[in-house]
Amino acid sequence: MVLLGSTAFAVRRTSLLGERLDPAYLRYKGGWRFGYPARALGSLVSEEPSYGTSARALPRANESDPRYIRITDFGDDGIELPHEFKTPASWAEKHVLEPGDLLLARSGATVGKSYIHVAPLDPAIYAGYCIRFRFNDVVLPEFVYSFTKTEPYAAWAAAIQRPSGQPNINKEEFKSLEIPVPPLSVQKKLVRGLSAARKERDGLLQRSGWLARSVDELVRAELKLPEVKSRDGLGFGVRLDTTREGRSLCPDFFHPERMAALRAIEGVPNRRLGELVAFIREQVKAAASGERYVGLGSVVSGTGELGRDLESAEGASFCFEKGDVLYGRLRPYLNKVWLASFEGLCSTEFHVLRTKDPDALRPEYLAVVMRTGLIVKQTKHMMTGNTHPRIANRDVENLLVPLADAAVQQRIVDEVLGRQAEAVRLRQEAAEVWRVGLADFLDALVLGSAP
Repeated sequence: MVLLGSTAFAVRRTSLLGERLDPAYLRYKGGWRFGYPARALGSLVSEEPSYGTSARALPRANESDPRYIRITDFGDDGIELPHEFKTPASWAEKHVLEPGDLLLARSGATVGKSYIHVAPLDPAIYAGYCIRFRFNDVVLPEFVYSFTKTEPYAAWAAAIQRPSGQPNINKEEFKSLEIPVPPLSVQKKLVRGLSAARKERDGLLQRSGWLARSVDELVRAELKLPEVKSRDGLGFGVRLDTTREGRSLCPDFFHPERMAALRAIEGVPNRRLGELVAFIREQVKAAASGERYVGLGSVVSGTGELGRDLESAEGASFCFEKGDVLYGRLRPYLNKVWLASFEGLCSTEFHVLRTKDPDALRPEYLAVVMRTGLIVKQTKHMMTGNTHPRIANRDVENLLVPLADAAVQQRIVDEVLGRQAEAVRLRQEAAEVWRVGLADFLDALVLGSAP
């Protein structure tokens, strides 16, 4: 229904595909002009676009099982490898992907997200919340995929989707998307340019990722800890007297990986976490306080960094002070640990840890150690609950923490801070390389000439 002044009238959704009346769509229609002829996406396909399978996802038993490509598998620019794929419980031949097939997410929070299939990931099946486009010889699939990374495509996707409970762009609407189509020679040149920017960006991100992962090795070397390797295998045995000593009947509590991590820490000075910190559980209502709020989604897994956007909340929250360590108790394998750089409120899914003697145990050192594999290899075998697995308060208090003298703590903290700063710089450089690459790609389409 459309309202004009005091008049209301009904309009069929299909009649709006040509000239929509909603403000977002009208803003999009007037915003972009290209130097090459525009073609509707539906006129560039070699066969009718199709929806994927809605089959249940199962663990892959072996490499011959097809990969199940779902919306949650691909990110802003492809699938980040290595990746743990699922396999579909059932599928038809029509759901098999070929190299160059383009998937577009049709609904949900990530509606419009795109993925282009590549041969190394064969065999693969695509999921029902995706629409597959297979193109004719007028356009390169890589060119269309590149266009979906530009601002005009993002503006179109935001304008065409309906702001309902479940945002949606259907097949006919995707087919109506108009994109500039330069000659194939120009398409190839533009794709090569953006591919070079992607390669440079990915190289910078790999170096940034290595710096983040290297913290574990640094801590092990400084504390002279042995490496705890993950153990492959389907089962393990536990003596009954061992379960009595541990006061737990959960088999995973005695997983060999967790026991190996404990033995490693027991070989150096150590204490129980509950002996080192106070657990701050002062609750207030977030909406009434006006304080800055940190939710689990605000903290970046594994890096100890705070995401750019803070969350908001209205329910019960914990208070924290600058210098406290926030440790995520929900799904502890996500490794969300943040050293508070300001005071505020946080989700009750955090444990707020405050060191009892900051001179003996620096909060900065505690935050680093709590992110290491030695802690994760303990906590991921201590979770309870199926839908929302958490680590119990008592188990957190009993976590074994390796200690070091003040000089070693300082050395570790200084080195980690330096690596974190370099990792941030590399990510910023990567973002700029990609921004410039996309800008050059789009400028060529607007001006009607390849760089």
